[in-house]
This record gives sequence, C-alpha cells and structure tokens, in this order.
Amino acid sequence: MKIEDEIKQATFKSAYQKVAINLLFTAGWLQGKQQEYFKPFGLTSSQYNILRILRGQHPNKISGAEIKSRMLDKNSDIPRLLDRLIKKNLIIKSPCPSDKRAADVIITSDGLDVLKKIDTSLDETQKASINLSKEEAAQLNELLDKCRG
Repeated sequence: MKIEDEIKQATFKSAYQKVAINLLFTAGWLQGKQQEYFKPFGLTSSQYNILRILRGQHPNKISGAEIKSRMLDKNSDIPRLLDRLIKKNLIIKSPCPSDKRAADVIITSDGLDVLKKIDTSLDETQKASINLSKEEAAQLNELLDKCRG
C-alpha cells in the first residue's frame, strides 16, 4: 500500500520528506511485525537483538557498554534488558575482572537454543513480510546504506 494511503496524506513538501516519512512508517510497521513474531518466544525485539549480538561473540564475553554500541535501538535500557534475560536463564552476567564498575555478559546454552528455534522460521517470516525479491532486497540494502553514508 502506498504511504499516501497508509497515513492519509495526499501530498508532501518534497520527495525527501516523503522518503523520510516512508522510512519511519515502514520501520514502525516492521517493528510491529517483529514484536508479533518474538512474542511466542517470550522475547522483545531488543532482547532478541542482545541475544544475536552475544551469539556473534560466543564463546567470548562482552561488556554491557559494547552491547549498547551494537544495538539497533541506541536508546535501549541495557541493564533492564540484561536483567530480564538473566531471569529467563538466557544470559549470564559476571563482574569484569579488569573494571569493577563493568560487567561481562555471555549467552547461555538456553539462549543459543532459543536463537536456533527462532532462526528456523525468522528468515522465511521476514521474506514474506518484506515482499521483495532477493535482487530488490539487495538493491534496497544498497540504497539504505547510501542514505546513511
């Protein structure tokens, strides 16, 4: 559906304003789809993002500050998110030996198992939601990278 129909706005000041609004709207739409997908796993998209980051570091530990720097949502409340993942036995947090103010975080085997379950269908779910060919998705990725470049 066209952005004009989605937000009931027939005109825009410029093509740049339209693309900015379209990107923001689409990001919100995609976040909603992800929240629905992660709900049966008892996760939010931010918690999934943390687990994904930790899997990339596995078997090494990583600091909370480094996790925050890699998050998709830079405004995430990392300590609160980590505490919730600890309660679910998906991560372990331990004091950093070199900096008493910092903590090291590592994903547990339960966390890795949850990610395996998610991985089995997430790619197909995203493919169906985004509704682009592989070539179109590659082109869109290039354009989005160019926007930020």
